Amino acid sequence: MMHLEHLNLVVSDLEKSLKFYKAAFPHWHVRGGGEGEWYGKPRKWIHFGDDYNYLAFSDHGEGTNRDLTGAQVGVAHFAFITNDLQALKARLAESGFQPSKDGADSPYRNNIYYIDPDGFEVEFVEYLSDIPEQRNHYD
Repeated sequence: MMHLEHLNLVVSDLEKSLKFYKAAFPHWHVRGGGEGEWYGKPRKWIHFGDDYNYLAFSDHGEGTNRDLTGAQVGVAHFAFITNDLQALKARLAESGFQPSKDGADSPYRNNIYYIDPDGFEVEFVEYLSDIPEQRNHYD
């Protein structure tokens, strides 16, 4: 079996990123971090997650993220499964974050999209069925 361990995101401000992801994942914590260089540019980095999964953030980001309405090569979005989408939306709203768009209508899942402080689109999905054929059904 194989599963995703982490994503490594280059951001402009670690604290702004942490504000968003701490609201989304209140059970996660900063697992470690440090300082170094990336191809000659100084950077600070942290790992934010639990014992099994994490997001790596490096603060040496410059410029803006790709235009999500365009067709440039790059990350379109990444998604996380939650068992309580309403609670997640409430935590993010309390921290000042609003959804960027609703997900598609489905009898088997609810989902919503947010744009994080550095322009990454993050989807959150709550499945309403444990049956794979239903969970993976798209019209």
